[in-house]
Amino acid sequence: MPISVKALQKTGPDAPFKVATIDRRDPRPDDVLIDIKAAGICHSDIHTIRNEWGEAHFPLTVGHEIAGVVEAVGSDVTKYKVGDRVGVGCMVNSCGECEECRDGQEQNCTRGGMVGTYDSEDVDGSITQGGYSEKVVVNQDFVLRIPDALDFDVAAPLLCAGITTYSPLATWDAAPGKKVAVLGLGGLGHMGVQIAAAKGAEVTVLSRSLKKEQEAKELGATRTLATSEEDFFKNHRGEFDLILNTISASIPVDKYMSLLKPRGVMAVVGLPPEKQAFSFGSVIGGRKAIAGSNIGGIPETQEMLDFCAEHGFGAKIEKVSVHKVDDAYERVVAGDVKFRCVIDTSTFADAEVEA
Repeated sequence: MPISVKALQKTGPDAPFKVATIDRRDPRPDDVLIDIKAAGICHSDIHTIRNEWGEAHFPLTVGHEIAGVVEAVGSDVTKYKVGDRVGVGCMVNSCGECEECRDGQEQNCTRGGMVGTYDSEDVDGSITQGGYSEKVVVNQDFVLRIPDALDFDVAAPLLCAGITTYSPLATWDAAPGKKVAVLGLGGLGHMGVQIAAAKGAEVTVLSRSLKKEQEAKELGATRTLATSEEDFFKNHRGEFDLILNTISASIPVDKYMSLLKPRGVMAVVGLPPEKQAFSFGSVIGGRKAIAGSNIGGIPETQEMLDFCAEHGFGAKIEKVSVHKVDDAYERVVAGDVKFRCVIDTSTFADAEVEA
C-alpha cells in the first residue's frame, strides 16, 4: 500500500512551492524506506523546475541531495538495516547490466540511461519525485552510507555537489605537486577547493574579484586571483595542471585554456544554458583537453563520502525551513548563499498541507 508523506511541490514553473501530500511506493523486497532529515538545494533543482532544461513533469517534487535514517527495509535487503544513516544522490536506478553499470558508472547507463531521483521515468512508468519531502523509497543499490563523522545537514549536499567535484579531481589526479585552479566559488566550487586541498594539491580560486579571498583561504585555497584584473590571462599563462570549471555562465574558453600547462585539462561541471565556443587551436597547442564530468557512480560516491569524513569536512551550509524555499531559490540564483542551502525537513511537522 502506498505511503503518503508531506512534500514540497510545484504545479508549474512559475508557481510557488506548496506543501502537498504525495505517495511513495510500498517498499519492494529490495527497497529501503528513508526518513529524510535534510535535503540540499541544488542549482539543478532550480533549472529543472523552472523549465530551463526542458519541460518538467508537473506537479513535481525535486531534490537529489538527501540524507536521513533507514525506517524500514524490504525482505531481500542485505546492505542496510533500520536505524542506519544513509543518503541518496542524483539517481535511483539504472539497468544494472550494461558495461557502464557493471563498472560502477551507473550515471552513464547505456540502456535507457539512469533513472534520476526526480522528474525521470521510473522502471514502473511513474515519474520520480525527489527529496524535498519527509520520506523516500529507494532501491538498496542506490543508497549510500553516511559516516558517523558527518552531520546530516552538511552531508546532504555531498550527494551532488560533493561527488560532482570529487570525481573529476580524482580522475585528473589532483594530488601533491599539482596546481589546481577552481573557477567559481559557489555551491560546487567551495566543495572543489576543499577536496582538492585535502588531496594535497596547490589550490587557486579564480573569481571575478577578490571579494571571497578570505573564505577561499579558510576552505584550503593557497590564493585567489581576480580574473577581471588587467593582463590577467597574460600574467598567469601556463600555470595550472587542472582547471575545475564550476560556473554555469559563458566564459572566454580559449583564454582560460591558455592558463593550462601543456597536457593540462579543463574539467567542466558547470552547465550554462548557452552554447560555448572555443578554437581547436586552444587544445591542439600544448595537447590540452576540455572534458566534461557528470556526478559519479555509486562506488565513487561512497568513496567521496568516506574521504570527506576522514578529512573532517562537509558542505558549508545555511539551513532553511520548508516555508522559505522560494526565497532560497532567489538567493541561490543571485549568488547570495554561503555556500549551500539545506532544507530542515523537521519543519514539515508543523506545515499544513495546502489545497
